[in-house]
Amino acid sequence: MGVNDDEYWVPEHVRAFLRGLGFTLPLEDMEPHIRAWDRWMRALGDFYDYRDTDGVGRVYEVHRRSIHPAMRVCREWGSLLLNDRTQVACEEQACTDWLAAWMARTGFLASAQECVVRAFGLGTGAFALWVDAGSGEVRVRRYDARMVVPLTWDEEGVTECAFVTRAFWRGRAIDQVQLHLRGAGGAFFSPRESSGGASAAGPSRLTDDESEGTYRIVTACFDRDGNRVEPEGVCPVYDTGSVWPTFALVKPAIDNTRVDMSPYGQSVFADAVDAIQAVDLCYDAMMSEIDNGKMRVFLSDVMFDTERDGKGGRVSIPFGKADCTVFRKVMSTEDTIHEFAPQLRTEDQARAFRVALQTLGDLCGFGLDYFDLDKTGYLRTATEVSADNSALMRNIRRHEHALEGSLAGICHALLAAERHLGTELPEEGAVRVGFDDSIIADTAAEKKQDMDEVAVGLMQPWEYRAKWYGEDEETARRGTAASEGGLNRGAWSPEA
Repeated sequence: MGVNDDEYWVPEHVRAFLRGLGFTLPLEDMEPHIRAWDRWMRALGDFYDYRDTDGVGRVYEVHRRSIHPAMRVCREWGSLLLNDRTQVACEEQACTDWLAAWMARTGFLASAQECVVRAFGLGTGAFALWVDAGSGEVRVRRYDARMVVPLTWDEEGVTECAFVTRAFWRGRAIDQVQLHLRGAGGAFFSPRESSGGASAAGPSRLTDDESEGTYRIVTACFDRDGNRVEPEGVCPVYDTGSVWPTFALVKPAIDNTRVDMSPYGQSVFADAVDAIQAVDLCYDAMMSEIDNGKMRVFLSDVMFDTERDGKGGRVSIPFGKADCTVFRKVMSTEDTIHEFAPQLRTEDQARAFRVALQTLGDLCGFGLDYFDLDKTGYLRTATEVSADNSALMRNIRRHEHALEGSLAGICHALLAAERHLGTELPEEGAVRVGFDDSIIADTAAEKKQDMDEVAVGLMQPWEYRAKWYGEDEETARRGTAASEGGLNRGAWSPEA
């Protein structure tokens, strides 16, 4: 239930509903910035589509070509930070195995990567639990900054949040808002008690049971006119049984300098808008140079046949449109065919394009060499630049640290909600995330180094298995004993 629309923003009647519950909405201060970042990601706006005037005063529409550099930056960060080889491991192996099976079944990691792409572009994204109590199923949905409304926050983070999406019920579009609140057991959100602004359900109704400490998901739906509706099968208040927040915000590991003390993050390219413009200016200039530099052929009148125009006159029969490359020399019989090929300046423009790409990469945290052009004119890959790109490695570690907290937090809540539904799972203990850094680091070399340390006794064999296979200590020790078999300790091989 619920779909993401590229143009969807929190409607006014939902904002009025949240204000009526006593909440202050930080979205309203950040929305102008989020809207601007969204347009840069989609290469829309006055920079790309504008009007110009020719020499005689005629106004015409102009479209500037784009390689979508803002979106490219976000997709690069998404692919660098998350892929299908990312591992989530718990202290309890049974929980690790259950999470791995759940992620494979639901395609969570692919969805999480898209969440990172949008979060790095718009400054904020989120994972949130979605529970189907009837079928006993718990899923994790992703949201971007346009749909996320923090409700309670401080310097430590956001503790309560609302998520607004578009859903369809009986063929009608409705707005669905889900509030993830701590406590709220006494809250009664029904159209009969509070229609429209819902002022009757004052803020005190949301915190009566806060001492219980578990999170509840409160759902309210509105039609396009702002009237409350109650779709069948939607639970107004659901207790997840989780003391962990049932959502997790995803933000780049950079400070928000646009709005002070905002719970929202800042786009990874917020300070690189001029570089984005420079990249597309250079690209458009190169393409225009090639288009304008095509060979022109000028033909004498004698090369053209004529025909009647229906008005008593005669007109030349063209050779075809030929993309405006063939022209007729009026009243000329000399130089029957004349060719003209303008000299291209693509080398100079390619040099400017390279500088623009380097600047964009540096301002977005990749370093100067990440988006550099090699001798063949193609972008270099990450593995080609990682060896000497310390800036990229430092920023990846910063973003991974922030992302690990979000992934671990939503996994804690997911496991708690599953236990509440009756799934037999032990307490998971600590949750850690193993990121796949093979694209920017030589994983094989790191494994070999660890194997050498095992051979000389600096690392225990079970520690190797726990690090590289995502196993807990007990399972790693059992695997070590099984792999050793009849071999002595010095002959043990992690790859056995």
